Amino acid sequence: MSTTRKILSVAGGIAAGAVGVAAAGTAYRVARRRQVISRRGAGDLTPFGSLRSAPITVVTDDGVDLHVEIDEYDAPAGRRTAPELTVVFVHGYSLSLDSWHFQRAAYRGRVRTVFYDQRSHGRSGRSTPGHATIEQLGRDLSVVLDTVAPDGPVVLIGHSMGGMTIIALAEEHPELFGDRIVGVGLISTTAGGLEVHRVLVPGLPSNVGGQLAQRLVTVLGRGHRAVDGVRRIGRSIALVATDELAFGDDVPASYVEFVDQMLSATPFEVVAEFFPNFSALDKFETVKALSVVPTAIICGTEDKLTSIAHSRKLHAHIGRSTLLECEGAGHMVIMERHEDVNAELDKLLDAAGVEVDGNDRR
Repeated sequence: MSTTRKILSVAGGIAAGAVGVAAAGTAYRVARRRQVISRRGAGDLTPFGSLRSAPITVVTDDGVDLHVEIDEYDAPAGRRTAPELTVVFVHGYSLSLDSWHFQRAAYRGRVRTVFYDQRSHGRSGRSTPGHATIEQLGRDLSVVLDTVAPDGPVVLIGHSMGGMTIIALAEEHPELFGDRIVGVGLISTTAGGLEVHRVLVPGLPSNVGGQLAQRLVTVLGRGHRAVDGVRRIGRSIALVATDELAFGDDVPASYVEFVDQMLSATPFEVVAEFFPNFSALDKFETVKALSVVPTAIICGTEDKLTSIAHSRKLHAHIGRSTLLECEGAGHMVIMERHEDVNAELDKLLDAAGVEVDGNDRR
């Protein structure tokens, strides 16, 4: 064979290989895209709060009963074992596990998922005195993991206070990240510098507004039964406030009503117990521990509770992190932009080395 023919033969082989690789890559992208398309509308026709599974009780280190629900992986025909991955969803302040409605609908049966009500929220038991803290929530998450996902890789996804819970876990157990925990999603959250008083007393300087807001919540907390009564009577006002604070764009009325129901179901005494945590939170040095795993950071640009600046700061502190800014969305971006959020979580699972629908690539 002449030198020219050899060169042409090698070049042809390389070209064929490249075409094969490209075709394989295209096939994979098409398959992934079909999965995304097939999930569009998941949850839209399902009544809010209706996605349930048989509950189990996990007891925390201080004796509080946590309500936990697990959606197991639905293995395709011919596959005997489910993928080892578990995805744990951690909800936010004054909400419940039902806040993950659209994510639960999208991932149900495709991957093993765990949802639980944080202490004093939803169907879980009330916190013991002095334990309504972010640090305790981190310890609660540790117990949940040891109970329902003792083996295999885990991806943690937290919204608002749920993200703070994950950060608190990283502070106490940094060794878990990169070992058992292979990916993290932080949605509409922060690690510190939160000025929650701006919701209650906007326009006042931080040093004045923060003190005034704390005193106001403390006083109202002492009369929590009366406050709960007023909240029930003033439902129309509460509904408007929920719409303005939780969402950025106009969303279906059912979204606003559902979030308002979760907020109204949380006793004001619980609201007051957890409130001091947010102004005292200071864990931006801690989040560097998350740099060892893929971390997806998601936030709406019109978030009035944990502004987009907090997510940008998290992104700057966490190596290997990505940041999705949902233009015009508010704090409840997990509902308002659920398709965008779910697509970003798909990317997180890919980056963590696990494909949804059972093709574990770890």
